[in-house]
Amino acid sequence: MASNIKLAEAPESYSGPGFQATSFDKIIGLARANSLWPLPFATSCCGIEFMATMGSHYDLARFGSERPSFSPRQADMLLVAGTIAKKMGPILKQVYLQMAEPRWVIAIGACASSGGIFDTYSVLQGIDRIIPVDVYVPGCPPRPEQILEGVMQVQELAKNESLRRRNTEEYQKLLNSYSIQ
Repeated sequence: MASNIKLAEAPESYSGPGFQATSFDKIIGLARANSLWPLPFATSCCGIEFMATMGSHYDLARFGSERPSFSPRQADMLLVAGTIAKKMGPILKQVYLQMAEPRWVIAIGACASSGGIFDTYSVLQGIDRIIPVDVYVPGCPPRPEQILEGVMQVQELAKNESLRRRNTEEYQKLLNSYSIQ
């Protein structure tokens, strides 16, 4: 019986009999990319699609995200799915701030990305007005395959991010633009 198991690709390295050497950045990136712990912040129909993504048919666990965390202190990938009312904005920002670095954000669906069809006084017109977003997943609601693609894009970001990127002046300016210290 043939096995269809796909292993994570080893980073570029020097190897010889009994040893393998690579950079610390690449090993940490590989570990981060394959052990993302999602925190779902689901408010409406996109949340149902995220639930399907966690189910056995789509199986988000294949990507190392089988442990959804409902505590921001133990999560590193925030999945915002659905309509965010302006009153919920400060709560969402507080959840984001409670997450430890490095942290990544996925805006799932049209409502989280741009307010969707709800162009009203009470709906936040995109979560990127209050927190930085790494990946946008389009759709109303997006299919589970699209959510998986968004998670894979975050994996690529995590794998290739320098360990010191979040200490750079550019990153600090980004956080300051959101009034995050």
